[in-house]
Amino acid sequence: MFLAITNTPRDYAWGSRTAISELLGRRPSGRPEAELWLGAHPGSPSIVVAPAVVDGADTLADWFAAEPARALGRGRTELPFLLKVLAADQPLSIQAHPTPEQAEEGFAREEAAGVPLDAPHRNYKDRFPKPEIIVALSESFDALCGFRDPAETLADIDAIDAGTGRLAALRGSVAASLESTLAWLFDGSDESRRVVGSVAELAREVADPSPSTATVVELDRLYPGDPGVVVSLLLNRVSLRAGEALFLPAGNVHAYLGGLGIELMAPSDNVLRGGLTPKHVDVPELLRVLEFSPLPVPWLRPVEVARGVERFAPEGTGFALLRVAAGGAGAVVEIGGPSILLVTDGEVDVKGQDGTIHLARGESAFVTPDEVRLAVSGGGLLWVATPA
Repeated sequence: MFLAITNTPRDYAWGSRTAISELLGRRPSGRPEAELWLGAHPGSPSIVVAPAVVDGADTLADWFAAEPARALGRGRTELPFLLKVLAADQPLSIQAHPTPEQAEEGFAREEAAGVPLDAPHRNYKDRFPKPEIIVALSESFDALCGFRDPAETLADIDAIDAGTGRLAALRGSVAASLESTLAWLFDGSDESRRVVGSVAELAREVADPSPSTATVVELDRLYPGDPGVVVSLLLNRVSLRAGEALFLPAGNVHAYLGGLGIELMAPSDNVLRGGLTPKHVDVPELLRVLEFSPLPVPWLRPVEVARGVERFAPEGTGFALLRVAAGGAGAVVEIGGPSILLVTDGEVDVKGQDGTIHLARGESAFVTPDEVRLAVSGGGLLWVATPA
């Protein structure tokens, strides 16, 4: 069964006012349009276009609750992913997500303490991890991801300091420990606040800044005095080209700085923030979940699994994202269970085991697992989110 779905973009302040509407051929709302969610997450479940087809269910979440076997297949009670179109005009918060074990323990701890689920200081809204993929759709998509080699950070600190000695404390802290550096930057002491201000002030004077130094200047304009401005110096700065992807596993500290992309993640809302936000920052909990080992940029290379079909599928996540450009010859897509389709260019016809659907640019659909194999034809670009 193919079920047409839609949704309204989330209007977070950092969102673009035009990128999602231009991509999907919609009329702009006039407000920021940050994320379009396609899935059953209670925060913004997808809207069913024709509720009568599913006995009056208005959203995917309603239908899944009423008829889980019909919608999701035997043995499933929920969709194991959330598909998003993300459009950032300004940086998102620096953040990280927990492992399954950390999420389970943190949720139980906050439940036992009686912290309301909607409390602004609540860290764990559910029991689940939140690994995620981002695939760039814009010509460039800028991000921070993972701790880089401290030697690279120290070189930037020396270039910013330019012999003034004002950043000696920061240099010594980074040389000693990334973990202690983060704790110190957020401790609110006079010294840490002075260093945060000095880094931004001195960075503006660098004649030939590195990408990381330029990022400090950019972030300070938006978040003056925020410790996250200096945290950015500790991280890999990367610019994706259209079609390139990153995988952000548990513990990987990251922030999207700007651009348009397709995001696929576990359907969790567990976020530990590390600056560049007015929201709650729980430093001890953040330090508990972070992976402090310096790592290379976590590129995710697609695998061509059939003619016209590329698959982004990091191990251990339980989901995969397929990019399907069928062309004149058509393409065949194997789905791993209940799936979601989204067309971002042109139009396609999709035929499954029993049903068919025509999707034009900006249209999306939910696919029940009994369709098994999808034959795709037409000149459009189709994205398929499916269980791995």
